[in-house]
Amino acid sequence: MAAPEPDAPPTARSRAKDKSPWNWLLLIPIVVPLVPAFFNGDSPRLFGFPRFYWLQLAYIILGVATTTVVYQLTKKRGDR
Repeated sequence: MAAPEPDAPPTARSRAKDKSPWNWLLLIPIVVPLVPAFFNGDSPRLFGFPRFYWLQLAYIILGVATTTVVYQLTKKRGDR
């Protein structure tokens, strides 16, 4: 008979069990850039750049902000 395996240290699988509803906010920076109505046009221009170009930078800021908010809302709080 094989001996039972010792308890393994926490792995990515055990950390991935976070079922926080805040994680659904991470869909925002995925779905918003896929809507053609947002970038299908030339105006308004910002500093001479067409909407498509400055909107790409806005999507990066949206992604960073959303990721930061979700991280802050879901991180494990240490004993205080």
